[in-house]
Amino acid sequence: MRNAHQEEKADNSGHQNTIIINGRSVVVSQKELTFDEVVALSGLATGPDITFTITFRRGHGEKAEGSMVENGDPIKVKVKVGMIFNVDPTTRS
Repeated sequence: MRNAHQEEKADNSGHQNTIIINGRSVVVSQKELTFDEVVALSGLATGPDITFTITFRRGHGEKAEGSMVENGDPIKVKVKVGMIFNVDPTTRS
């Protein structure tokens, strides 16, 4: 049986990482981020005529840099402290 201290410790065990999105520090608790989560964290306006390109660097291991495509691969990217994301919006014409 857990005591109150163990319960509190379990509730506060969320790991947090500071990443950079478009030059701004963002604290996240997720171990992995999806395309949609990175777009949401960027704070950029969204809409039916806006598409995004996401590039990242300073990631994990062999996938230390790359890009994320909407509904594409990689579906999720492992988060690492100091990882840098660039989210660029494009208006469809």
